[in-house]
Amino acid sequence: MPPTLQKKRWESMAKGLVLGALFTSFLLLLYSYAMPPLHTGLTSTTPDAIAPCSPVSGESEGVILANGSFRGCQPRRNIVFMKTHKTASSTLLNILFRFGQKHGLKFAFPNGRNDFDYPAFFTRSLVQDYRPGACFNIICNHMRFHYEEVRGLVPPNATFITVLRDPARLFESSFHYFGPVVPLTWKLSSSDKLAEFLQDPDRYYDPNGYNAHYLRNLLFFDLGYDSGLDPDSPQVQEHILEVERRFHLVLLQEYFDESLVLLKDLLCWELEDVLYFKLNARRDSPVPRLSGDLYRRATAWNMLDARLYRHFNASFWRKVEAFGRERMAQEVAALRRANERMRRICIDGGRAVDAAAIQDSAMQPWQPLGSKSILGYNLKKSIGQRHQQLCRRMLTPEIQYLMDLGVNLWVTKLWKFIRDFLRW
Repeated sequence: MPPTLQKKRWESMAKGLVLGALFTSFLLLLYSYAMPPLHTGLTSTTPDAIAPCSPVSGESEGVILANGSFRGCQPRRNIVFMKTHKTASSTLLNILFRFGQKHGLKFAFPNGRNDFDYPAFFTRSLVQDYRPGACFNIICNHMRFHYEEVRGLVPPNATFITVLRDPARLFESSFHYFGPVVPLTWKLSSSDKLAEFLQDPDRYYDPNGYNAHYLRNLLFFDLGYDSGLDPDSPQVQEHILEVERRFHLVLLQEYFDESLVLLKDLLCWELEDVLYFKLNARRDSPVPRLSGDLYRRATAWNMLDARLYRHFNASFWRKVEAFGRERMAQEVAALRRANERMRRICIDGGRAVDAAAIQDSAMQPWQPLGSKSILGYNLKKSIGQRHQQLCRRMLTPEIQYLMDLGVNLWVTKLWKFIRDFLRW
């Protein structure tokens, strides 16, 4: 065979192998993302033979009392953050990443992707490099919450926190962000698909539809409960009280600074530990925000979340009263001054910019399918040595930060490659 033909034959075979590998990887990706939830209940899925978390002897922290207060005040390092969707949770995640990295703490990270096989229920086996008896300091990536499985990974004195958001606003954000991957929305023809959906949601909604959980009572779903419960069912209040028993602090997205002050006090952290820039923020939509009748419709459509939010909105302000209104105002002001100072030190131009204007790919946030609506930042070119590391960490998006922390994200990377190739 002539050398030229032989070379072409080998090139053809090489291309075939590459395409075959890509196709196989794509099928694996589809399986990973399309696989339905693995568990329908909240009973433990880990065999009894698997040992619970075995904390290092001598590890101690102040004991948390039922009302969230302390005996003693030492910085708390064992934390479970139940990361809910579209609630400023990415900003809080960055705070936890920085604290854990600064103190050399052990994270329970997912394996292959940036969440724990969401929307399947969480199991310990999903943790990267998990071994029976393994004990972790921080769990904070997206999951569908499974309390028994999670608590088996952290010491008994771990602090459990989560964050909620006004359900109508959360629904609006979730609808726009996840709509392209929810086939139920594809049949909507109006220029304002959200308004069209809310005029008659039962016409478009199917609880068994692919990714339908993003369109109703997403908070209830993320917390591990049935998002299709009758709002008048006694189970709803039982679940809300269960959340209250399990979580030491429920933050509110609308009062994020006040929430961080309460969190700082609960964890006995320093002000620097809770500094932040708003991450994963969506560019303002050309469609007006929900108001009036549409806001009421969105609230009624997400009534389980509304009841959950009302309960914890009330308990949040009781905590603020116990903390002290004047003291809260002073600490919020101090936090905002410190954030403003960091903004001037770290951010080129002093504000968030569109994805197209971000110069460093390491600062490029993950975008929803089919659009580039998530804002990001440019790091200043000249930052003093004292603040270089802190600035970069504060501005690094979730995916890149996970990679910096050594997380295996092969599924997420493959999905990004396919999206970039297809220009989605």
